[in-house]
Amino acid sequence: MPIGIPKVPFQGPDDETSSWVDLYNRLYRQRLLFIAEEIDSEISNNIIGIMVFLSLEDHTKEQYLFLNCPGGGVIPGISIYDAIQFVTPDVNTIDIGVAASMGSFLLVGGTITKRMAFPHARVMIHQPSTSFIPDSHQTKEFLLEVGELAKFREAILEVYVQRTGKPSWVIARDLERDIFMSATEAKDYGIIDLIAD
Repeated sequence: MPIGIPKVPFQGPDDETSSWVDLYNRLYRQRLLFIAEEIDSEISNNIIGIMVFLSLEDHTKEQYLFLNCPGGGVIPGISIYDAIQFVTPDVNTIDIGVAASMGSFLLVGGTITKRMAFPHARVMIHQPSTSFIPDSHQTKEFLLEVGELAKFREAILEVYVQRTGKPSWVIARDLERDIFMSATEAKDYGIIDLIAD
């Protein structure tokens, strides 16, 4: 039987007594954000909303984005990446398990010098893909989607080039297939800066 999301006590600076809030709500108040599932529009909108709110509340306090993410949608993932770049506070990104596909894109998107992974975490990079399978009447739509996908691939490639320091040809080659990395390999590659100990 699932236990659901645990409740924990929280007392704000202006509160006289503690109240019980769900664990994630409590962590959000401490600027600790989690993505522990595939990224979709709902996850993206929630994370972006929290990041913007926290930035407006106090633009001097860093945010921490913990990732145990198998990937997800390209547009929702890029939206979170853009929010990381947009908010004023530094955003620390931390791979706590796996940061694959869009998860690795968010990991590399954290504030440079503040991107890290746990010692046994894994990172996987690859090119964006689509699940669109055309039938004979959908060829035009398929070709339009392929064109959009090529634009996203180029944008993703440029981000990896800028944020890892690797040459464009290396990133382009490595995005052609799934590349799995240990935390040490991800550090050597330039995706992270630190390995948590």
